[in-house]
Amino acid sequence: MTWFGFLNCYKPPGMTSRDLVNQVQRRLRKIKVGHAGTLDPIAEGVLVLGIGAAARLVTQVQAYSKSYTGEFRLGEDSPSQDTETQITRHPDLPVPDRLSIEESAARMVGTVLQTPSAYSAIHVNGKRAYQRARDGEVFQMPSRKVQIYSVVVDHYDHPIMRLSIECGSGSYVRSIGSDLAKQSGSCAIMTSLRRSSVGPFHGQHAIDLQTIQHDDLSQHLLPASMAVEHLSRIVIPPSDVPKIYFGQFIDGELIGGENNQKIHLQNDKETDSSQPESTSQEVAAVGENGELFAILRRKSGRWHPYRVFPPAKEAVEMQR
Repeated sequence: MTWFGFLNCYKPPGMTSRDLVNQVQRRLRKIKVGHAGTLDPIAEGVLVLGIGAAARLVTQVQAYSKSYTGEFRLGEDSPSQDTETQITRHPDLPVPDRLSIEESAARMVGTVLQTPSAYSAIHVNGKRAYQRARDGEVFQMPSRKVQIYSVVVDHYDHPIMRLSIECGSGSYVRSIGSDLAKQSGSCAIMTSLRRSSVGPFHGQHAIDLQTIQHDDLSQHLLPASMAVEHLSRIVIPPSDVPKIYFGQFIDGELIGGENNQKIHLQNDKETDSSQPESTSQEVAAVGENGELFAILRRKSGRWHPYRVFPPAKEAVEMQR
């Protein structure tokens, strides 16, 4: 069979994202596997894996909004903003009431400037921040703008606070909880985290480790087109499909596009002086049955193949 699609997996706490990728890789042998967004070992929940040529679409999936449930303990802090490093307790800090917590949560929504923990996976001068921190280096963490769509206080009984958060790509939930607590006059560490969705990939449909290790994974492969639901589409008739694979221009009528999807893409810009306003515009080229053939970009007033997904020829024997 052709392996071109996604596996919506559930990563249990205590396992790294790489561990889970390796579990799938052992089943699929030489088929490429890539994950769309790391989950810390302390975290659990949705981890989307791109299989075969769909590994080239993980950046599209990473850009979808994500939903989380995080639990925090107020009156404590740590260098990593969670339980993975030395915890310091601050018993003299004030105890915020629920109204203060909810008002602080409301102020967190929007485009905010976030400074992640030095124990995050962000690259600082070519090296992961957490590697520098564990090596004892002293360095300045860069701040960056992130998009937070909602922060809801599900439970608050001091010192325990549980939040439901929907946020954009690049947001650190640990930092959201820590910043919220600071706004309320306290501090907080994250004690647990569950990612419940990544765009159209939802936790209730994720396959668990037992399934990954023993089931026929082809039965759980989701279509590659799920990575581009936010894009408008051009339906390509069978007679025109070869044009894509030969890099020819495509003409067609745009259809739909889930423009209400919360997504933030950092697209590489092409230099085309004739179409400066459309240089980063992308659409999905799909077949009459919805299969994804390519991502197209606007160039010289027409659609040109930017990322092409020709049908794979190899058939894969899975390791039982």
